[in-house]
Amino acid sequence: MSEEFPTPQLLDELEDSQKVTNVNGKKELSPNRVLKDIFAGTVGGIAQVLVGQPFDTTKVRLQTATTRTTTLDVLRNLVKNEGVFAFYKGALTPLLGVGICVSVQFGVNEAMKRFFQNYNASKNPHISPQNVDLSRSNTLPLSQYYVCGLTGGVVNSFLASPIEQIRIRLQTQTSNGGDREFKGPWDCIKKLKAQGGLMRGLFPTMIRAGHGLGTYFLVYEALVAKEIGTGLTRNEIPPWKLCLFGAFSGTMLWLTVYPLDVVKSIIQNDDLRTPKYKNSISYVAKTIYAKEGIRAFFKGFGPTMVRSAPVNGATFLTFELVMRFLGEE
Repeated sequence: MSEEFPTPQLLDELEDSQKVTNVNGKKELSPNRVLKDIFAGTVGGIAQVLVGQPFDTTKVRLQTATTRTTTLDVLRNLVKNEGVFAFYKGALTPLLGVGICVSVQFGVNEAMKRFFQNYNASKNPHISPQNVDLSRSNTLPLSQYYVCGLTGGVVNSFLASPIEQIRIRLQTQTSNGGDREFKGPWDCIKKLKAQGGLMRGLFPTMIRAGHGLGTYFLVYEALVAKEIGTGLTRNEIPPWKLCLFGAFSGTMLWLTVYPLDVVKSIIQNDDLRTPKYKNSISYVAKTIYAKEGIRAFFKGFGPTMVRSAPVNGATFLTFELVMRFLGEE
């Protein structure tokens, strides 16, 4: 695959310093690989926002609606009252923020994979510290993939929680006039900070992201490992398969965490001055269940699942292709 994804000369030179050996003779990674992980994750995050923002705006409008409504109603009213570009309301924050968040998700996930590669090798008396395989084609047990993703999700929550709250509040503003509560992302940040609400919804975000990304990366890496088991290297897996694996992984993520995402969105969209839901997962769950039953936990589920396949397919495909371009196996 090196013919299809040539490595620039500068990166060729960096390859020689990819792995360094510490004083104990243990193979470690130089910062170059970490920077590549972060850069590839950032590009993947940008692709995720560009593909997914219209779907996400629709989902949030459905989740936070105070009366029963359908996806078609939301789409019709949004275009009629606010115009087509309303689908990208609040897009600046995720374009910047999601790029950072996805880089953290993938960066921590890749770092944890290397941690487990070293850990597993240390338990094998036949592998010396200098000969640990830190390549991306070296597979792990499925449980370790889950822990890798879970760790990335929990770490990322401290960024994702305020970013998602800002996006949700901007997306749910229906007025285009001067009476809007927030004039833009920076105004929203200032007002949330002044009210002490910038980190509202952190705990449900941590639960959702931890378990969700644990499932996300577990499913994706399991599918990749199956391909590697046929004798391919990671870089030899066809791009269309990587896209398909990402799409399926995203679907599985949302199937496992969607009700909690609804609760999180409601908490983060609650009134800043007189909150109705007390920043409580259980209180929100009981309140919306009493009002609308089980269907309350699946508002916006349809558009989310439609969004999930192209968004996560694009995210993983972009990440993998960038890593190939940067010369990573």
